Amino acid sequence: MALSDIDNLPLRTRSSFLWKVFKRFLKSLAKILPGNQIRRGLLRTAGYRIGQDVYIGEDLIIIDELEETGYLHIGDRVAIAERVTLVIASRPNNSRIASHVPTAHGPIIIEDDAWLGTGAIILPNVKIGRGSVVGAQSLVTKDVPPFTIVMGSPAKHYKTIDYPQRGGPEVYHG
Repeated sequence: MALSDIDNLPLRTRSSFLWKVFKRFLKSLAKILPGNQIRRGLLRTAGYRIGQDVYIGEDLIIIDELEETGYLHIGDRVAIAERVTLVIASRPNNSRIASHVPTAHGPIIIEDDAWLGTGAIILPNVKIGRGSVVGAQSLVTKDVPPFTIVMGSPAKHYKTIDYPQRGGPEVYHG
């Protein structure tokens, strides 16, 4: 299909197509532009739920279906280091093996005060608990409990964080 044929598509398809292009553009800008506030704003505009005082390092990769929104929830005061990858959806696309292999698709939830180290990879259907730390270059395949440090590939429990106010209402309001 030529770009000039877009006007012949039904409005619903055009809207979907234009949204996908716009979302891809926003994600691309967010990866490279300096300034954490700019990156946060672009990703919120792209449909991701991002809390207050979140730090998003450069080169964040979010792999998802472009027409979807609401599958990524980032809590307040989360720190996401450079080159982190969040995989919301993964499939073999046009490969002939597509009907023979499982696909992965599901939300990622990063609760308040979590920290994702440089190069961490988070797979679908994973919840990173409040106050948890994911070590650099770790591959997270399952939920991380609150106030836990995980590291490795696949990520494994390393240590429980001894935080004095772990359950206090003045710390957590969720």
